[in-house]
Amino acid sequence: MNKPVIVAAGLLFRDGKLLITQRPAGGHLAGLWEFPGGKCEPSETLPECLQRELHEELGVLVNVRECVETLEHAYPDKIVQLSFYQCALVMGEPEGCEGQSMAWVGPDELGDFQFPEADAQLLEKLKANPDWWGK
Repeated sequence: MNKPVIVAAGLLFRDGKLLITQRPAGGHLAGLWEFPGGKCEPSETLPECLQRELHEELGVLVNVRECVETLEHAYPDKIVQLSFYQCALVMGEPEGCEGQSMAWVGPDELGDFQFPEADAQLLEKLKANPDWWGK
């Protein structure tokens, strides 16, 4: 198997809701919902990657805070190493710059959306940490 694909994803909370985005049609895991972020370039740190990706995808500037989960997941065609970071919105209002759908969801709504298998561990953690939601 190849080296894992290094991915950083952001947890953006506002008013007790968490921002999720939908993966584009035609790509890996198309149509599933996820936490915004993307693949790291070789020269980037994970926080730098996340700042760049959230700016490209959502048109926002964020402060990247603590990493709350890092995990590896093997799909049939690739291995991903996912790091999830709490982020604070600094500037801008999130919008789907690449045409992707977005939703602000509460903890009780997460089950209404289909996420990639790799996110299962984090979804459990989100349910177990109500203080993250800042209500």
